Amino acid sequence: MKQNLPILLSLLALPAFAEGTRELDSHEHGVGELNIAMEGKTIAMELHAPGADIVGFEYAATSDEDRAAIENAVATLAKPLDLFSFPDAAKCTVTRASAELEAEEDHDEHAKHDDHDDHDDHDDHAKHDDHDEEASHTEFHAEYVLNCDNPDAISKIDFAYFEAFPNALELEVQIVSSAGAKAFEVERDAPTLDLRGMF
Repeated sequence: MKQNLPILLSLLALPAFAEGTRELDSHEHGVGELNIAMEGKTIAMELHAPGADIVGFEYAATSDEDRAAIENAVATLAKPLDLFSFPDAAKCTVTRASAELEAEEDHDEHAKHDDHDDHDDHDDHAKHDDHDEEASHTEFHAEYVLNCDNPDAISKIDFAYFEAFPNALELEVQIVSSAGAKAFEVERDAPTLDLRGMF
């Protein structure tokens, strides 16, 4: 993926998408993000989706059932052509795929504060710490590299992603190709993205 990292980084650095770039702790349940960059016959894709969309929860896995759900989700996410279908005529194959679960504590900002002298009432501070368990957010992250022998045939992408993950409602899709950059919203009830003219 390292050779395609500059493509993805350029996608995220574009002014048109600066507002759309989101942090792990500012995600919206039901809404994921898919970045796609194409250069020649190579397509690099990066997916970010809230844990609630993929496995139905965002807390740290505590049971065998939770761990199995995460393991199954990671295995499913590691098969991009099962989730994002390109026309057969494009002859796309997966050259690399990886998926993982990431976690971040929203409470980290509070932990960075060194000065707690203005907290006269430590009971208030204890109440503030009570939200630690709820503040944990998990997000699935996947990266893919595809090779498409006939990229001119890419007229659409069908999103079986929504069938695989019933809690997912929308993907914000950002695409960069030689034709330019464009942002789309793909929703569960309209799971096909028309890409005529993008590749």
